[in-house]
Amino acid sequence: MAETLSQAVHAHLHTHYSDTNPGAAILVARAGEVLYENSIGLADLETGKRINLATNFRLASVSKQFTAMCVQLLQQQGLLTYEDKLQNYFPELAHLGNEISIKHLLCHTSGLPDYEAYVDDSRQEQVRDEEVLEIIAEQPHLLFEPGSQYRYSNTGYVLLALLVEKVSGLTYPEFLQQHILLPLGMANTMLYEAGKSIPNRAMGYTLSVTGEAIFSDQSTCSATKGDGCIYTSVQDFLKWHNGLEKHEAFQLDKTLPSINTLIEDNLNWHYGMGWFYSRRSNGSLEMYHTGNTCGFSNLVIRVPESQLLVVYFSNLADNPHLLTSFLDVLQRYPETSLDSDLVRRLLELTR
Repeated sequence: MAETLSQAVHAHLHTHYSDTNPGAAILVARAGEVLYENSIGLADLETGKRINLATNFRLASVSKQFTAMCVQLLQQQGLLTYEDKLQNYFPELAHLGNEISIKHLLCHTSGLPDYEAYVDDSRQEQVRDEEVLEIIAEQPHLLFEPGSQYRYSNTGYVLLALLVEKVSGLTYPEFLQQHILLPLGMANTMLYEAGKSIPNRAMGYTLSVTGEAIFSDQSTCSATKGDGCIYTSVQDFLKWHNGLEKHEAFQLDKTLPSINTLIEDNLNWHYGMGWFYSRRSNGSLEMYHTGNTCGFSNLVIRVPESQLLVVYFSNLADNPHLLTSFLDVLQRYPETSLDSDLVRRLLELTR
């Protein structure tokens, strides 16, 4: 009898992880039906707490889609436009020119330098969002003319979270909670803030050269909110996916056509609103994002046309198992409806 998708994903999970080391949680759903959900490994090596489907992982750059949605909600409320210039909100950046728009930040085409390059390697205290603004305000020029190039930028998404606060009058965690998490019932999802408890939290790890798991939960640049600070579970992320499918305010189909940039013409690959995406020949979207930080690796894939969602969260940095073998598994099965070129696209863009 041929192996099913569920059996193949289960085999992948149990081939690459064990019950005594950092692990992962995987959920695959389509058209409202969960095709596979399971977890393996330890959320905390010190306490022996196991990973389960409610375990909250640090999303790293998968967080950017939430920041972008906060901006979309403010645009829908008439409180800003995507063409608004950055200097209108942050006059301390006026010397960098008057061409940077909110759209440029959302698409990684602003030309702003990477703030991480200016953080002292010996620093122990975590960088705050407000410090990122200060760092960028000290820079004499942009890396390139806004809109002329694509360059992935954590700086841009940190500034977007600060923009949300400035426009809404709420802190970023408050806005996120009131306008996204609460309406979607994502009760266990939250932003990391030093000293605040995170329910069902997975701790982050990395592997030594000998293969030993080393505690690596936070870094100097892992506390900024807009670019990568959300903790959530595969169960709560499914609620987010359902919101993107069904909640009118959260749908991206009217926003992505104008708020995106072309990354690779030959791959038909774009970035916009916190998502990488490609359009198939019939016009339907394939959307994805990875998130990799000091102690976590994540992969999410959406195909809105078939309401497909793939969520793969791991509390292990630089985890090699999210791509290659796992994607090979997915594309073998018609339930996922993945374009056969998706693996090639992901690998080309994540090398």
